[in-house]
Amino acid sequence: MCGIAGFIDFRKNTSADKLKEMTDTLTHRGPDDAGYEVFEDPAALIGFGQRRLSILDLSALGHQPMHFENLVVDFNGEIYNFMEIRAELEEKGYTFRSHSDTEVILKGFHCWGMNVLHKFIGMFAFALYDKSARKVYLVRDRAGVKPLYYYYKNDILLFGSELKALYAHERFEKNIQTDSLALFLHYSYIPGPHSIFHHTHKLLPGHYLELDLSSGRQTIHTYWDVNHFYNQPLLNISEEEAVNETERLLKSAYEYRMVADVPVGVFLSGGYDSSSVAALLQHGRTEKLKTFTIGFHEEAFNEAREAKKIADFLGTDHTEWYLTAKEAGSILSSLPAIYDEPFADNSTVPTVLVSQLARRQVKVALSADGGDEIFGGYHKFGQALKYSGQFPVWVQQLLSGSMSLISPEHIPVLNRKYNFSTRYEKMRRIWRSHDPGQAMKYISQYITEDELKGFLRNKWTALPVAFDDGKNKSGKARDLNRLLAIDYKTFLVDNNLVKVDRATMSVSLEGREPMLDHRIIEFLARVPGSFKISNDGVTKKMLKTIVHRYLPEEIMNRPKRPFIAPLTVWFREELKEQLRYYLSEQSLERTGFFRPEPIIRLREQYLSGRNVNYQKLWQLLSFQLWYDRWVSKL
Repeated sequence: MCGIAGFIDFRKNTSADKLKEMTDTLTHRGPDDAGYEVFEDPAALIGFGQRRLSILDLSALGHQPMHFENLVVDFNGEIYNFMEIRAELEEKGYTFRSHSDTEVILKGFHCWGMNVLHKFIGMFAFALYDKSARKVYLVRDRAGVKPLYYYYKNDILLFGSELKALYAHERFEKNIQTDSLALFLHYSYIPGPHSIFHHTHKLLPGHYLELDLSSGRQTIHTYWDVNHFYNQPLLNISEEEAVNETERLLKSAYEYRMVADVPVGVFLSGGYDSSSVAALLQHGRTEKLKTFTIGFHEEAFNEAREAKKIADFLGTDHTEWYLTAKEAGSILSSLPAIYDEPFADNSTVPTVLVSQLARRQVKVALSADGGDEIFGGYHKFGQALKYSGQFPVWVQQLLSGSMSLISPEHIPVLNRKYNFSTRYEKMRRIWRSHDPGQAMKYISQYITEDELKGFLRNKWTALPVAFDDGKNKSGKARDLNRLLAIDYKTFLVDNNLVKVDRATMSVSLEGREPMLDHRIIEFLARVPGSFKISNDGVTKKMLKTIVHRYLPEEIMNRPKRPFIAPLTVWFREELKEQLRYYLSEQSLERTGFFRPEPIIRLREQYLSGRNVNYQKLWQLLSFQLWYDRWVSKL
């Protein structure tokens, strides 16, 4: 696990010192070693920098950038099946100096070209320079576990594992794109390929960028797309057969993520996802797994008791930490440095702190992101199907048209209900679209388009995102799976994976995602949706069946609690002054993007005890904190 950064400068005026400066902004991702190299092509200077966190082959032979003949690689991630690929290459006559997966990438590309990507089981983002072909490639793994940003303007391409590496170059322009800011305010994150700045992009999962140095032309290629598997015919198998095959794939994926030359632990929240990881891995092991849990003194948010029951039953070596608002406040000021693009998931605080807890004992931690997306765990899937199909199309259109004529503020009694105007607009748009995919898009928005018109000073254009994949596509039998595919390409990659990657890497902890093994999703994409969410509304049905083989139902069956910080309590008490300062008229005016009046009104309603959706304020506050740290001091 590492951080990578670099440039392709067609003006040839970026120095080796600048490469070092860019790369060293990522020291937290790789404190164990560093490498910086600049290469000269007839058309450009190419700089590759890497900060290394030693997980496999702790010796100097794993140093990067790594060379083989005409190839150079700059790699972040892990290829878990590298030993199998290495054996295949050895049969073809290749020899190896190290025991690292990096060398397998180089020689695998030398042997098979980009087809080697289809052999990898792992998480990866890497840059590869082919001197003979005069091409540079930027590559990202199928699920997007590892991040990769790039910027291309004024004859220079910059890339890095985090935006802060790009910020270090003087030719990077911090020109905020209002359209992307609107996306952030909608969802609390910015869906790829978009970024907060103009000319700056996230390389999408399952894609690689090819830059031809002779022409300067860049081409984006797709080598893997989850939609391809969701669009295939459903498997003709029984539910029991599907469950058994899924269990086999989970075991394989989980064991692969235990491959390391350093201690490994597991984040255990007490839900089905993380419990499946801990249960399947502890089963049959004599050595106790190390498990880690964050708890809250506010009971409505606390899962630590349930996690401890599971840990005790499984016999893991369990560590827990109960957070206070004071500890959360100490983390709040550091979040913009960790999340260097606006980001407002409400579980960033506990995720950062559980990473700190785990890092005291281990260097690798297994998370369990993806379970809700691949097994159907969120209520929004059922809501999207229900709301978009509960009336005939002509009735939905009539209802939507009527709602356009009546402002929600003018509806007595209901207008005082929690978040009523937001829900009113969402339903109006859902019925207008009468499409499950669009319904999930609107359900996923915390701040609606009408609300943005009040908050933002300037107009914006709606950018295309994966929520719009297959818009108005027919075929109700596949609707649930289509929603799972959309969530896999939006909320999973640009919210959950960003959250865990930055939190773990902020303390030099490698976070691994065993549920995102591509073999699992390729299989589950072809399994009927009714196996995942039953006809009577039971979510994650397949995963629950598997977990109950290892853990008693009475331990697991309880209301689902999201892994979020109790900000609703903290911001009315210990953190109230921070909310007042950053969402004050003076601070909002200095930022320049917002109309202060509706935001201050919402802030005061919240602080006075009104039942206001605090997530809207958290998103606005998160942007203000980010702007203060990275763009201009307030």
